[in-house]
Amino acid sequence: MGKDTVLAEWGEKFKCMNYPNELSRKPPLIKGQIDFSINKPIPILEPFVDSIWMLKNDSKKDHEVVVLPDGRLDIIFSISLTQPFRAMQMGLATLPEKNVIPAGGIMFAVSFKLLAIEYLLDFEVGFLLNSERQLPSNFWGISENDLSDFEGFSQKISELLVSRIDSNFDDRKQRLFQLIYDSNGTMPVKLMADKVFWSSRQINRYFKQKFGLSLKEYCKVIRFKSSLSHIKLGKLFPELDFSDQSHFIREIKKYSGTNPKELFRNRNDRFILLTAL
Repeated sequence: MGKDTVLAEWGEKFKCMNYPNELSRKPPLIKGQIDFSINKPIPILEPFVDSIWMLKNDSKKDHEVVVLPDGRLDIIFSISLTQPFRAMQMGLATLPEKNVIPAGGIMFAVSFKLLAIEYLLDFEVGFLLNSERQLPSNFWGISENDLSDFEGFSQKISELLVSRIDSNFDDRKQRLFQLIYDSNGTMPVKLMADKVFWSSRQINRYFKQKFGLSLKEYCKVIRFKSSLSHIKLGKLFPELDFSDQSHFIREIKKYSGTNPKELFRNRNDRFILLTAL
């Protein structure tokens, strides 16, 4: 399907097809060690893509991190001093995971919203809950050479994804995901079901089949992710729909492995998602 067809389907609000001339660059996450850059998607990709980003470890030391659940699906292209170029598909996470950004490591990645599975991507993710799989080394035509130019990578990926959009949309699913994200995961499943005219049972069957978890569990992950921005500011009490302080601490510990106070301290910047906010 051509770009013009896609634009016609999405209407006026997605006709701005200018690729960014400047990246949203941030100062080094960790001085002298970790660099981070992020590009938000062009408008036509906003319903499907959260961001395109890059991490680079410029030091000669590995950096230990804890990867936190964030409700996104990632495709990551990486290379390091000790590891060859590879492409990885990451499933949804509901647990914290210890990992390492290797010395000299470079990661270019695309973080997808769940709607991308329906209209952009042609693979399953339900079997990848809290896991990952290696993709072919030539996946999407990305090679080691592409990891030297983040702006070029962003444009190449954006053009490819636009060409893949399926315009046969299910309005219920679009509205459902909008409600999830707009409410930061706090809207009850029954209320969302009523608003999109889709039964709770059918929605949960769809979520478990497509993504490997229930809608309720996914909403909890989104609520946790939204709480991180509050915790980073030192707000260690519930800002969203938690029943009380104990409930808040319990949920934060479930998804991060620690309590809000330790997250706020973020020793050695090991909670890389929190550092990048």
